[in-house]
Amino acid sequence: MEIIGNILEKNSLIFAFAVVGIMMLISRFISQKATRGRVHGSAIAIVLGLGLAFIGGTYSGGENGLADITIFSGLAILGGSMLRDFAIVSTAYGVDLKEIKKAGITGVLALFLGIFVSFILGAGVAYAFGYRDPESLATIGAGAATYIVGPVTGTAVGASSEVIALSVAAGLTKSVAVMIGTPMVARFIGLNNPKSAMAFGGLMGTTSGVAGGLAATDQRLVPYGAMTATFYTGLGCLFAPSVFYFALRLLFG
Repeated sequence: MEIIGNILEKNSLIFAFAVVGIMMLISRFISQKATRGRVHGSAIAIVLGLGLAFIGGTYSGGENGLADITIFSGLAILGGSMLRDFAIVSTAYGVDLKEIKKAGITGVLALFLGIFVSFILGAGVAYAFGYRDPESLATIGAGAATYIVGPVTGTAVGASSEVIALSVAAGLTKSVAVMIGTPMVARFIGLNNPKSAMAFGGLMGTTSGVAGGLAATDQRLVPYGAMTATFYTGLGCLFAPSVFYFALRLLFG
């Protein structure tokens, strides 16, 4: 066991990839068997990750969750801002601007309206719970957009780790709600064709939530909704730490 422990410590980043891969396999299995695909595997993986972070932090008494345990230290690099932002940028490179034109003006309006409304609602809830500084309001508002935009914004504006964690929780809650709610409301909102799927993806924004919800509704609609949801994340990362943050600074100092 000591030899194995030493090997894992010396190859902590590779072990971190293996841990995440195993968690994704378990999450996908739970998604398929326990929820019949209605709750996407990525949402289950995030919940499992948060649980392990709590257990790791409680066990080690540290501040970095499971990464405070030596053999899991590679998770600090794998889950750090550098690889996170790299993943976001690499996703953006896979998007073709010509494709979004297929959604027409409806898709574009859905994108901007979805980001603006989500941010305002998130910041409003944060304000109601006593947050008054622009950094916290911007971070939690961005988290209400998606759980990716929240941490990106929090890191950029210098928000505390507790507020960034709240933004992730807000985004995760939204993602799960979209996954579960999409099949229930699809028939009532006309979510049965590519154009409406693009508009829906632009309004909701959470890529995993939209993909999971559309997969449970009609798998043929997933690429269309996921495409505009990807643009949503990119626009959120652009506007939340800049335009929205500076607007909050003007309002709250």
